[in-house]
Amino acid sequence: MPGTTDIERRDRALIAFTILTGARDGAIASFKLKHIDVDEGRIDKDARHVQTKFSKSFVTAFFPVGDDIRAVVVDWVNYLQRDKLWGLDDPLFPATKVAVGAGLRFEAAGLDRKHWSNAGSIRAIFKDAFASVGLPYFNPHSFRKT
Repeated sequence: MPGTTDIERRDRALIAFTILTGARDGAIASFKLKHIDVDEGRIDKDARHVQTKFSKSFVTAFFPVGDDIRAVVVDWVNYLQRDKLWGLDDPLFPATKVAVGAGLRFEAAGLDRKHWSNAGSIRAIFKDAFASVGLPYFNPHSFRKT
């Protein structure tokens, strides 16, 4: 996947994170930077902040899916924290900032420092990613079966 713009980097990291963790799309939409520990290779699904199934809190380890997948996620976390100077309470996968563009139409204008309101955008990212390489769509939840 391309990784030139902030949005492309986020989308690539989002798919890599889903492979790496098997997290549900609703949980992914609500993760904050404080919920991931890239050094220990784990995520903290704290039900007080993360939309978990049955509101259960638990910690899960990264799946052993390869260093290349893990590197995409680690690079994304480092980018947000070191380059963008985002804090632990900022979203791990932020919503797209929308602004009025040159043609007086709404358009994507980078990343917003807020969470998605639901998992619809995550599913759209997956659909677009699979379509761009000519593969049938697999929803994020199906990655849990890999």
